[in-house]
Amino acid sequence: MDASVLSDSLDVPPEHALLVVDMRNYSQLPEAKMAPIRADLDDIILNTVFPQSGLDDPRSREGAYRDTGDGAICVVPARDTARLVDPLLGHLNAALSRYDQSRLRGGSAIWVRVSVHVGPLSLPDHRGDAINEACRLVDSQAVRQAMTAATKHGAYVAAVLSGPVFDRTVHAGRTPHLQQTHFLTAIARVEGKSFEQPCQLHVPGMATETLQGYVTELPPAADAVPADPPPAPAGSGTTMQFLGSMKDTNVIGSVGTYYHNSPGR
Repeated sequence: MDASVLSDSLDVPPEHALLVVDMRNYSQLPEAKMAPIRADLDDIILNTVFPQSGLDDPRSREGAYRDTGDGAICVVPARDTARLVDPLLGHLNAALSRYDQSRLRGGSAIWVRVSVHVGPLSLPDHRGDAINEACRLVDSQAVRQAMTAATKHGAYVAAVLSGPVFDRTVHAGRTPHLQQTHFLTAIARVEGKSFEQPCQLHVPGMATETLQGYVTELPPAADAVPADPPPAPAGSGTTMQFLGSMKDTNVIGSVGTYYHNSPGR
């Protein structure tokens, strides 16, 4: 094998940030409405929300935009990861709210699940685990439950952040309008797939306490403090267990005194 080919195959691709958007109930739309609504979503994201968030149009880079039918995958430079969280999520929710308020009678509102991930990715061929993980996140049960919460409380976006994204953006203090308290820790699982990762959920404008009421995919609770053992029955004496032989005469004498003076003797 050519040494240059081997070298390329062993190189770690550059890191990129990924935004995956998936429309709720897109397949249930009448066929005649699918193309117009899908075009409206692209216009909202690429022509409104990206510029508002200080992000370049991903279509300007080869392989950085992919239409998935009911959504899209946008790849941006890793340095822009924080902007995909704040302000983009807030801008996207506000834009979809305006769209809902201005749509004609008989039109359809747009609700979206969004995942944000970061990792090595080869462009334009999209080789790398990062894109698969980003798609699993947006398809996870946890963010689907967050989407249910969003639709019931007047929001239009349910977002899921991978652990690396949360650590590098929110936890690192790079999201001025969003703090850690705006996110709910959950577990991202996808039915039928061997995928399970810790994640962070966010619904713009919703308190995490409210969101938690809809999400069952939560991490195990911290170990509870062991309860005190029940008291021994009256008159039963006290049992002591020593893991080695007693050779210290002071200890032996103390135990003997305690035994003879204990209740019930």
